[in-house]
Amino acid sequence: ELPLRGRDRGPVMAAAAAASCCSRLAASMAATACSLAVWVWRPLRLLFRPYHAASAALSLAFVAARKLPPVCGSLPSARDDGDPCNMDWREVEILMFLSAIVMMKNRRSITIEQHIGNIFMFSKVANLILFFRLDIRMGLLYLTLCVAFLMTCKPPLYMGPDHITYLNNKTIGEEIQRDHRVTWLVEFFANWSSECQSFAPVYADLSLKYGCAGLKFGKVDVGRYAEICEEYRVSTSPLTKQLPTLILFQGGSEVMRRPQIDKKGRAVSWTFSEENVIREFNLNELYQRAKKTMKGAGEESEAVANGDVETKKEK
Repeated sequence: ELPLRGRDRGPVMAAAAAASCCSRLAASMAATACSLAVWVWRPLRLLFRPYHAASAALSLAFVAARKLPPVCGSLPSARDDGDPCNMDWREVEILMFLSAIVMMKNRRSITIEQHIGNIFMFSKVANLILFFRLDIRMGLLYLTLCVAFLMTCKPPLYMGPDHITYLNNKTIGEEIQRDHRVTWLVEFFANWSSECQSFAPVYADLSLKYGCAGLKFGKVDVGRYAEICEEYRVSTSPLTKQLPTLILFQGGSEVMRRPQIDKKGRAVSWTFSEENVIREFNLNELYQRAKKTMKGAGEESEAVANGDVETKKEK
């Protein structure tokens, strides 16, 4: 309780500083641990969905067949020691080649779902090659399972929050032409396209950040409305690179689209990431301009309602 002398204050202040530093370090470590847990849990959570669980099972089918003793004992082997429960050098080579392809493909992936989807897709291709190399009957059986999986299991659609207007063949023209002060960013998508499914959460997040009365986000399913494809020149063939397509409408007319179409009618490669969409379509400037435009229109309407604006006869 007595005041500390000058020479006694040093240890006390050092202890207080050390305690403060430890508390900040503990808080930082806790925040990092929480972020890491969320980052790890998000991809693991996908494996609990029926679609991804079945994809994982098909992707690991050959490894499981080679490693499970009840099954691997009856499989042929090209190893020098004749061990059927271990992979030979050709099988390892195929898997290494698969890993290289996945790494190259994932360089353009922008979401965890895309990374996992690429891993599953190329793993199934490798499994099919390995099973056909092992035994043609096992290859046909695996191919049948894959076809049945594609026919019966549909990838889960994004069901999160958004600020998007869903359009159809009748409403798209009406909404775009209704008010020329409103800017529209419309996504043309198809549910069967994996690129569209991966872009869905990114587009929904953009709509929540930038959607307002003067800047609206729309989506139209070109897989259901074929006439829209012809009107807005969007290809829906299985090998097309035009899905998804983003078109910016201002004053009721198209002013920009991504991906662009070259003179030969082919889509120019473009990555549908959040940063690219914001930069290419200049969403920050469009958002600020849209807020000012609609705010001015609201003030003018309020003035007219209050009788503050002179009529033509009064002028």
